Amino acid sequence: MDKSLLRKNFLLKRKKKYYEINEKFFNPLFQLIKKKYKSKKINLSLYYPTFSEVNVFAIFKNKQASHFKFLLPIIEQNNSMNFHRWKIGDVLTVNKFGIPEPLRTKSIIPDILLVPLISFDKAKNRLGYGKGYYDRFLNRYLERKKNILTIGVAFYFQKYHKLPKTKTDVQLDKIITEKGIF
Repeated sequence: MDKSLLRKNFLLKRKKKYYEINEKFFNPLFQLIKKKYKSKKINLSLYYPTFSEVNVFAIFKNKQASHFKFLLPIIEQNNSMNFHRWKIGDVLTVNKFGIPEPLRTKSIIPDILLVPLISFDKAKNRLGYGKGYYDRFLNRYLERKKNILTIGVAFYFQKYHKLPKTKTDVQLDKIITEKGIF
């Protein structure tokens, strides 16, 4: 099946099966971070949840979230993406896709990048929305900062047996679902 048909099918499936997650969804992520980063203050990038994406803002309900500095993406004029500091209550603006973004400050390369996705497979490939923002960002920065931990965020029902892949697609390090981290 080609990517556009898979996108259509999984977007519909996600819309029909969507449900709110609770703060326990992120417990496996916190355990992973404790092991990998010890006491370092972590720059954790989120995404603004739209289109029935897993609501990553549920992370704020968990006390362990206070140990992080949060970032949100901004889509730039040249169709690239950068991450900027953000916390709940900060002013947001709306981009050309109708997605809220933080105000421009100094851009920061995240330590951990939570990545939205439409589908994923057992090899940790992701099917995104087709614009390539995350893949371009990662292809640009992974050479310089190899230790960016990339984690796709999804519901388990978004898993597909084998996704089509192109040479510019970046494989994720982990996937987190309600069933844990893979």
